Amino acid sequence: MSGGQALRLSRLVRAAAAVIGSRYLRPGQLQLHRRLALLAGGGLAATLAFPSVLAASKPDWMAEPISGYEGVKGNDIKARMEAMIMQVQADFCRALEQEEADGSVGSEPTKFKVDRWIRKEGGGGITCVMQEGEVFEKAGVNISVVHGHLPPAAVAQMRARGKQMGEGALPFTALGISSVIHPRNPMIPTIHFNYRYFEVQEPNGDCQWWFGGGTDLTPYYLDENDVRHFHGTLKKACDRHNAKLYPKFKAWCDDYFNVTHRGERRGVGGIFFDDFDEPNQEKAFEFVTSCANSVVPSYVPLVKKHKKDGYGYAERQWQLLRRGRYVEFNLIYDRGTKFGLYTPGARYESILMSLPLTARWEYMHAPEPGSKEAKLTEILKNPKDWV
Repeated sequence: MSGGQALRLSRLVRAAAAVIGSRYLRPGQLQLHRRLALLAGGGLAATLAFPSVLAASKPDWMAEPISGYEGVKGNDIKARMEAMIMQVQADFCRALEQEEADGSVGSEPTKFKVDRWIRKEGGGGITCVMQEGEVFEKAGVNISVVHGHLPPAAVAQMRARGKQMGEGALPFTALGISSVIHPRNPMIPTIHFNYRYFEVQEPNGDCQWWFGGGTDLTPYYLDENDVRHFHGTLKKACDRHNAKLYPKFKAWCDDYFNVTHRGERRGVGGIFFDDFDEPNQEKAFEFVTSCANSVVPSYVPLVKKHKKDGYGYAERQWQLLRRGRYVEFNLIYDRGTKFGLYTPGARYESILMSLPLTARWEYMHAPEPGSKEAKLTEILKNPKDWV
């Protein structure tokens, strides 16, 4: 192979690795890899060697997977889920770092601090946090890959939502990605997303498994075009699998993110689902992957659009008040926060990553009638369809 051919092959390897980095080599892609090698002019030897070269490369993730690079190469669902959330974490963090770099003036742009941690009871996680940036006041993107035995409080929580669980300390595995982004500019909305896989081993040897997750938006000032873009992107991700899923999960999201004691939703919704196991494990995983991959295109354009918008003291105070409502939901109602706190060996820094650096509570506050703040409040009290 000539030097030019080798260079072309090297470039194709990197390009292909970037596309499929979440799984290294997948069944069914071998023919594509061979064709790429032939296009690069590598001949038969390079064609046959192409998959092993690609498989040997390490994806450009934020850290080594908790199961190790070798541990995420398998075709079982846990290996594939871990590889997928590793890739989503890297894609989202790098997209946010790029926005932070573009928005930083006269200073070194803030980057994510990467904290890879191990849980003595089994598994661990990778927490990526950016704080005190020009664009993002606090941004967290957390992965957890944990296993062990469910404590009674966690079992009781699952039974409360209809799960038929056996008695005793049940072995479990949970893999997921969770993120909350608190921007500095009140014109940029906050986003939250979470996608997870869970399985429990029953005493009789049966295995219960399911997926859960969702993505939702919490603006401080209502831009209806933003909300339509956000919901439209999520709808496209859902519709690729089943056109009935978006309206079902959109309504579920509106119901779930309800700050009951305030009589309002946390934000303008998105999608939310849990105990998802239809029509089968493979199709359910493909659906969750599509939803997770829709996060960047649903949110980053909104950051680009608003990060240089002007705002003043009043807008900042309103943002802090709305953050207070966000904190109330997370600490009182959020199912994931509760499960995390109930789990033995819980890592509280990562569980509470979703909380903002600053928030505000003001006694008996009500927005002025007819104001932009009142317009948002009306939508939060009466959710609507956006697409």
